Amino acid sequence: MPKVDLDAIPQVNRTGYPAPFDEAVAGRWQRRLAPAVGLTEFGATHVVLKPGAWSSQRHWHDGEDEFLVMLTGEAVLAEDDGETLLRAGDIAAWPKGSTNGHHLRNESDADCSFVAIGAGANTGGGYSDIDMIFTPEGTYAHKDGTPYDAKRQP
Repeated sequence: MPKVDLDAIPQVNRTGYPAPFDEAVAGRWQRRLAPAVGLTEFGATHVVLKPGAWSSQRHWHDGEDEFLVMLTGEAVLAEDDGETLLRAGDIAAWPKGSTNGHHLRNESDADCSFVAIGAGANTGGGYSDIDMIFTPEGTYAHKDGTPYDAKRQP
């Protein structure tokens, strides 16, 4: 298996979150690994969080397992039942359909990084702390179904 040249994969910090929900992830830099290396059966993303950045709004996936491996630094994992400090080498996992909203926050003064792995298919889900859901079609809506004027970014 060939070694992946991480530096050759474009690093982006875009988000489709509507304002003001986009502000917390402004310091999140991502590399989409799976499409860059030709993988089609699952998604994998290398993420760097700058100090103060969040990985996402606290969310869950209706039909997609999610697995995370911390690579460097440390971040606070916030879930429904509380917070856990994750450091390099720690892992976390959420089975599809679990509504345990989760995200990472870099509360340190140094960058941290992790790899997030999922099924690679957008199956929809929700956000625990804000009035927003995401749909399988790649759109955002209020929990009552009224659409936001924003589209999820690949």
